[in-house]
Amino acid sequence: MDRKEIIGWLREEREEKLCGLWYEADELRRRHVGEEVHLRGLVEISNHCNRECHYCGLRVGNRNIRRYRMTAEEIMGCVNEAVEYGYGTVVMQSGEDQGISKEWMEGIVRQIRRETPLAVTLSLGERSEADLDAWRQAGANRYLLRFETSNRALYEQIHPTLNGRRSDRLEILRMLTRMGYEVGSGVMIGIPGQTWEDLAADIELFRDLDLDMIGVGPFIPHPGTPLGRDVEKLLAPVSEQVPATELMTYKVIALARILCPEANIPSTTALATLNLAEGRELGLSRGANIVMPNLTPVAYRADYEIYPAKACIRETAEDCRTCLNRRIASIGRQVGKGKGSRVNNSSLTKRF
Repeated sequence: MDRKEIIGWLREEREEKLCGLWYEADELRRRHVGEEVHLRGLVEISNHCNRECHYCGLRVGNRNIRRYRMTAEEIMGCVNEAVEYGYGTVVMQSGEDQGISKEWMEGIVRQIRRETPLAVTLSLGERSEADLDAWRQAGANRYLLRFETSNRALYEQIHPTLNGRRSDRLEILRMLTRMGYEVGSGVMIGIPGQTWEDLAADIELFRDLDLDMIGVGPFIPHPGTPLGRDVEKLLAPVSEQVPATELMTYKVIALARILCPEANIPSTTALATLNLAEGRELGLSRGANIVMPNLTPVAYRADYEIYPAKACIRETAEDCRTCLNRRIASIGRQVGKGKGSRVNNSSLTKRF
């Protein structure tokens, strides 16, 4: 599929044509990653962040947020729940929190790998090469870092530099691959100023980077941020601006599956936020094969507010597990067993 074809699908609105796209993506998903839906337990370990990203509620300039950082004991409590529920992976996510030291996280990763059968995924933002290498040596299996957009000017428009340091997430992703991580990345859909050409280039980059995991979701700014207040000023011309819609998210999931048939692709909480009734199910039937039940203690859930009105923030971990199991069964799929690493990739057999 070339750039012109990708843009054609992104702009497609005819339901009968899109049904063909959904079918192709779902069939490729079935053939390449199977019928299992793997559950990856999410633990939002800290909402501290030292960045000023113009859309995110965790940005350092937000004074209307109660900051927290979970203790090692609290994190291990969530990890043990993941084991009890039969999950194959625990995902530890935070803002870009320099209060999470290399040594502290290294100790937690070692403990998880020593005491449980779980794979460990980290999503802690841009960290130094020394930090990332130490965590890999401690046993971390995967790292998630969205590049957000392949358009450099657009990226810098919404992500201010930190102390004048130019961010290069693509180089970090390549470095993570060299270190032996299974690497995940992705983009936001409908960033103000994002054109069809930009988004098509993003989807091509998924393939060029040979990503093991691809996560995409709609652009949902927090109202207390610059983009939450002044988004209209940055929109591209109407004919070129990508909409931040549920439908567009399904299109990108399907196209990601077609271009990267072996990748693990989640049906995200953002989809559930847009469509609580069936957003996750539709994502799973249009190319996705992963969901991420939330293990974060309820006392912290509402404070991890990247965007407002996030789905399921008051559900307990047990509630979330029960709900997702039911939803997966309702579409004729089954919950996966094991770590759910990327399949059919000879490069990964050396890493795992």
